Amino acid sequence: MILLDTHVVLWSRVGDPRVGPGCGRLIERALREARLATSAFSFWEIAMLHEKGRIDLGHDMRAWRTRLLEDGLVEIPVDGDIAIRANGLTGFHADPADRLIVATALGGHTLVTADERILSWSGRLDRLDARR
Repeated sequence: MILLDTHVVLWSRVGDPRVGPGCGRLIERALREARLATSAFSFWEIAMLHEKGRIDLGHDMRAWRTRLLEDGLVEIPVDGDIAIRANGLTGFHADPADRLIVATALGGHTLVTADERILSWSGRLDRLDARR
C-alpha cells in the first residue's frame, strides 16, 4: 500500500506541481489499483488547517473526505498498535501527527512525503520523496 503524508494528499488533489512526475504516476497507479491510502489522522490535520484558514478546500470537510474515499483512497484508522509504535519511534521528532503517520507506514506501507525530517530519519521506513 502507498501511504500519503497529509501534505501529499492535499498536493495530489489540487494538482500541485510539488508532486514530482514519478510520484504523480505512482499515486495514480496506486489509486487505480486500490493501493492508495492515508492515515485517518491526516483528515484531522487537514480539518485543522481548513478551520484555521491556512487552506481553503471550498467546501465541507466531510463531503471532501467522502469524495476522496469514493474515488478510491483508503483510510487507515489509528489503532492501539499504531499508537504504541508512534510512542516507540527512536530518534524521531516530537510532532504527534508525524509520529502517527510514520507509525502507520511502519505497518507495511511505503510513505510518500516531502517532509525533510521524515525523509532524513535514520529509522527503518519505506519512504519516497514526493517531489521526485
